[in-house]
Amino acid sequence: MTDPDAIDGVPEPERRQRARGHDEARQAVLGTLAAGRLPGAIMLHGPQGIGKATFAFEMAVALLTATGDEPEHRVAEQVAALSHPNLFLLRRSPKDSKGFYTVIRVEEVRQVRDGLHHTRGRSGHRVVVIDSIDDCNPSAANALLKTLEEPPADTTFFLISHRPGQLLPTIRSRCHNLALRPIADADVEAVLREHDPALGQTELQLAVTLAGGRPRRAFETLALAPDSALGGLQAWLTNPLSHPTAVPLSLADALGASSQGPELSFAREMLFDWLADEARNAALPPLNRARLASATELWEKANALFAEADEINLDMKQTLAALFDAISRHVALTQPAAEPQ
Repeated sequence: MTDPDAIDGVPEPERRQRARGHDEARQAVLGTLAAGRLPGAIMLHGPQGIGKATFAFEMAVALLTATGDEPEHRVAEQVAALSHPNLFLLRRSPKDSKGFYTVIRVEEVRQVRDGLHHTRGRSGHRVVVIDSIDDCNPSAANALLKTLEEPPADTTFFLISHRPGQLLPTIRSRCHNLALRPIADADVEAVLREHDPALGQTELQLAVTLAGGRPRRAFETLALAPDSALGGLQAWLTNPLSHPTAVPLSLADALGASSQGPELSFAREMLFDWLADEARNAALPPLNRARLASATELWEKANALFAEADEINLDMKQTLAALFDAISRHVALTQPAAEPQ
């Protein structure tokens, strides 16, 4: 396995090569390619799991085909095998038979840089996919910056980032930034059906609902137990005030039962997605200052609660219960109350 973030049974991005959705971004890249104005570096940024790496390899196939002398199907086969001589990939590399390094190291950046200065193995453009730039340690990031400042001719870098705000500003400034967003539910469903046509409708709909436009999250949902409490969390977050007070307590008990379990990690992502959406909606016109201030305070409280729980190994059930209580109070103060069910 070459991808440290791969999910068992799900093809790696280089083998998929067709990202559902992202039509505007696709048109933008292919348009610049057709016009001969392709940037030297393109940063694909957006939430994790929406298909940015798959999109990068799709664009790599298009670029290598358009500038090379081989048919598309042959190029696609070589990209899928990571064997095309004009394709370079930077990922966290295997540390041993049991796992991967936690970062992209400077020696790996230098290896790619040196390879780009050799005579190309085939006619046409060269493509470098960095999946993800967020994984570069400081030395690797600085080495990469030097390459971006003096890029080799006829070479395009696709830098994938889940957190572009945390990158060196000088790296961001060297790239054409292209934002990718979560895809439509219908596209997530199509990805799942392509992967497993035998999926049952109930299982499929739960995965699509919990995915929130992220195919990766949908695949993670399929790996969970059928009676996972995540569906209950999704329903509660839709309108916390419409549920009995016992519901968030039972959710905290179920989700916090294992501090290392996949359900808790998934729940944390869902909670922070909800908090981010709440702050974003509060900032939309007409601006609701009180709701925005409360949402911002809630975001900070959530980060503090989880940080404390992680640092001193607190009971995650109590952490979740405290956060659920804070969310309920925020909604009660800032939104019209719904009739209890």
